[in-house]
Amino acid sequence: MAITGKNVVVTGATGGIGSAIARALDAAGCRLLLTGRSAAKLTTLASGLQGRDHVTLAADLTSRAGVEQLGAAAAQFSASALVNCLGVNQLSALDDTNYSDVDQIIATNLTAPINVCSTLLPLLQSREKATIINVGSILGSIGYAGSTVYCASKFGLRGFTEALRRELADSKVKVVYFAPRATNTELNSDRARQMNQELGNAVDSPEWVAQQLVSALEVDKSLNRYLGWPERFFVGLNGLLPSVVDSALFRQLATIKRYYRVGQPLDISNRRAS
Repeated sequence: MAITGKNVVVTGATGGIGSAIARALDAAGCRLLLTGRSAAKLTTLASGLQGRDHVTLAADLTSRAGVEQLGAAAAQFSASALVNCLGVNQLSALDDTNYSDVDQIIATNLTAPINVCSTLLPLLQSREKATIINVGSILGSIGYAGSTVYCASKFGLRGFTEALRRELADSKVKVVYFAPRATNTELNSDRARQMNQELGNAVDSPEWVAQQLVSALEVDKSLNRYLGWPERFFVGLNGLLPSVVDSALFRQLATIKRYYRVGQPLDISNRRAS
């Protein structure tokens, strides 16, 4: 499906993956409504794009007022696609993760995308063809030590996206769950980068991830898109034989603990995809 000229809303647009997605969609000829918390970052992002007809909106989508602002802007923009790329990461033991950390992770990774989908859905259903892409994670299918609350939020997003896809199966709105593996962005702390390197975990560039998302948008059907090998294999294996994955990940546990027990718990408030 050709996406040139498509009007796409991108949330979390100034984050590492979000900004790469914005650039890739701009290069593909899409018109964009870019939203994030920082007006300055949005202006910088938009000024670097080829298209000059893009729209920016500074809003906190973890708040009702911010989601309502986006709903009004999306209607005026005549959006026909939504890419939910909000995200906050975690590398900490559960007993080092306080109430406010949990609230922020769930609000950013799960509640906000749900509310954005709910608010924009009537608009998208009025289009001849429309698409919702929720950006999740491989860790939305595989529970991982040191990422307990993050995994809970992404498992929830995957379940929501699956249910929404089935709810809209008789409509003109396609629904995609898009799950990258580890990606080299500022969302990851230095400790997370060092841990991935020691464990030998593959890390993708945000530009490559963005190109995969453009490909998913071009496909005229609902789907789950999992990125990376052997991660895609482990997603299937974890669904069929979780005890085998338990054993494989247990061998990594001592290394993971060394990184999430170093110094203070990760300050997730500084690790949001804006």
